[in-house]
Amino acid sequence: MERHNQKIRMKRVPLDLTRLSLGTAPLAGLFQSVENNESDHLIKTALAQGINYFDTAPLYGHGLSEERLGRVLSTVDESFVLETKVGRTLNRVEKADPVPWFPDADPHIQPVFDYSSEGIKRSFNESLERLGVGHIDIALMHDAENHVPEAINNAYPVLEDFKRQGIIKAIGIGINFCDVAIEIMKNVDLDIALIAGRYTLLDQSAQRKLLPYAIERKVDITIGGVFNSGVLADPKPGATFEYLPASDEIINRAQEIGAFLKKRGISLTSAALQFPLRHSAVTSVLTGSRNSSELLANISDFDVELPPDIWSELEDAGLIERMPQ
Repeated sequence: MERHNQKIRMKRVPLDLTRLSLGTAPLAGLFQSVENNESDHLIKTALAQGINYFDTAPLYGHGLSEERLGRVLSTVDESFVLETKVGRTLNRVEKADPVPWFPDADPHIQPVFDYSSEGIKRSFNESLERLGVGHIDIALMHDAENHVPEAINNAYPVLEDFKRQGIIKAIGIGINFCDVAIEIMKNVDLDIALIAGRYTLLDQSAQRKLLPYAIERKVDITIGGVFNSGVLADPKPGATFEYLPASDEIINRAQEIGAFLKKRGISLTSAALQFPLRHSAVTSVLTGSRNSSELLANISDFDVELPPDIWSELEDAGLIERMPQ
């Protein structure tokens, strides 16, 4: 069954998103250098596989993700939905602070939080230039947990004006914190929220309040970070969780879930990728791939048909939280 390229119409705006979407931090060299030809091939593979929803941000590779994504998308005839983020500007400096996450980043580019109205406009316009495409469909306020008043009072009005002018079609947030996401949703009229790492086999916190509230507000949810930055892809010593070395407790939990699934003939990666679709609030699952082989493996795992009762079995075994009634 080809689930990955099924399209779902957003609730508030006329955009169709594929069930599986491509995040582009890894192709910008997250933790490990990536060659231009590898990233080009990855994006072309996603398009060839029918994936139409692409997420990027100025932070990823300090502009490199947008440049690499735009270099391919600007040359294709296929329709696509493009999402980038605001809230940081990229400043040219003599020597940027060292950042181990993006070894390919320009050493003279320094990302700086800027939630002023002018900063939001600058960030968006510079993203357009780096992408070199004719449209950006979705603009997300990025990592606003320490900038909530500015996101509500400065960033959102700018994006709302962009939407009114037809410059963008949808406004959202990209964040890792459920309570902050709810606070912003209560104060502005969002179309979509990208929530990373909070609805996974290791962390179901989003289902307690955030996902039901999103349904109430008719906000589409994209779930990212389904492998919790690595440990659910390969739970062994040295794995990462939330971008830091995973504790023994986290590794053991992931291994226990994996062993439970293996007895039922299910791979941990298939379950991790498909788990977010369990909740009706979730429109798309966002995964980052470093190369086309990783993407094709994710597609294969995402399309595997799982037993419909596997989630309740995991609940009964005490391995995941019960879904609130």
